[in-house]
Amino acid sequence: MTTRIEHEPIFVLHERAYRETSALLEVLTRDHGRIGVVVRGLRASKPRFQRGSLRAFQCLSVDLKLTGDLAQLLSVETLGRPLQLGAESLRAGLYVNELVARMTERHDPHPELFERYALLLTELDTTTTLAWTLRRFERDLLAMLGYGLLLTHELGSGRALDPDGQYHYLPEQGPTPADSERSATLCSGAALLALAADVAPVAADLGRLRTLMRAVIRHHLGGRGLDAWRVLTGYRASGPRPVDQ
Repeated sequence: MTTRIEHEPIFVLHERAYRETSALLEVLTRDHGRIGVVVRGLRASKPRFQRGSLRAFQCLSVDLKLTGDLAQLLSVETLGRPLQLGAESLRAGLYVNELVARMTERHDPHPELFERYALLLTELDTTTTLAWTLRRFERDLLAMLGYGLLLTHELGSGRALDPDGQYHYLPEQGPTPADSERSATLCSGAALLALAADVAPVAADLGRLRTLMRAVIRHHLGGRGLDAWRVLTGYRASGPRPVDQ
């Protein structure tokens, strides 16, 4: 069965070679979720579509012909101005693209995620608190995909979290009072409450939230991490420490 999709807003998440001269894009659409899109002849000597017209972090309007699991690109038009992300924001954007591509299923519509992703790009273009911007997006992404975090009450007892308390966070379950400090998901009550209230925590708690979110994301990815994590770790080891992503 073939379906034609017209004037659909998208963002390109990833590109890879496909057959001899074509490319396969993973795109986030507003109304149809993540779709694999074949761009025929993109790597040919005289391509129909210029690579620059399919850049990441740029909202595009496309016409597609969807047949089975993959779509074919028929036309593309740029919407709005392109973002000029700095080095740190660009690395963060590439991480988010991999995160969205890995966490979502093809053809599973999430219009609210499309809008949240568009907002994130604006935030990356302007933020001075990159790590907090990413934690907020990870929190929202998990909630939109049905993996919302329990951030205000203890697992089991239902007691309100103590801002001065320490908690282990069990993925897919929630926080439980810590009986030791040896845990990848150890986090203060203040950090969890800050994430729930959308209020930036202190620097030490922000670092704990990064570790916690990675553990939760890895759990939902079946125990596999993201390639971007290894890239960011290598970058930190080879040069001046950037904003902690």
